[in-house]
Amino acid sequence: MTAQQHADQVVDQLKDSWLPTIYRDRILKTRTRAYHFGALPLKSSVLIQHSLLGVELKVGRRRLLCPDLATARYLSVFARAGCKDVAVPYDITKVSRLADELESSWHRMLLLVDLNAAGLSDAFKTRIRGLLLAKLRTEISQAGAGARVPDFKQSTKQHT
Repeated sequence: MTAQQHADQVVDQLKDSWLPTIYRDRILKTRTRAYHFGALPLKSSVLIQHSLLGVELKVGRRRLLCPDLATARYLSVFARAGCKDVAVPYDITKVSRLADELESSWHRMLLLVDLNAAGLSDAFKTRIRGLLLAKLRTEISQAGAGARVPDFKQSTKQHT
């Protein structure tokens, strides 16, 4: 099997837990705001740090201030994938649960690569991971990051 066939097999095994599917079906269906990472260095380390100013997401040498730990966890998955723009749920009560799902999907994807390519070289596994990350970034960018500011209903009319 080729690396592309292995990558397609991983996507098929993940089905509804494929990260872009969660993003399209669960996140973009809710009210969101856009978050712009800017140019992120590829293969940079992603760390969540607690500082005197609050929670920070450190991507390579850049530090991004986050309002809370759940948002930092949520954004760290997309930073690891190298996405430039993502949608963040406006309802903060949903962010923690979605961060759990995204992290689980991320780690499951990496485990399936190791499982499906067991006995093959590390370079081949790295190629499969690279193909999966490229597909993931493409699908998330095609889905879009939503509006910069969420829509609010302006209607204040009271019907009697």
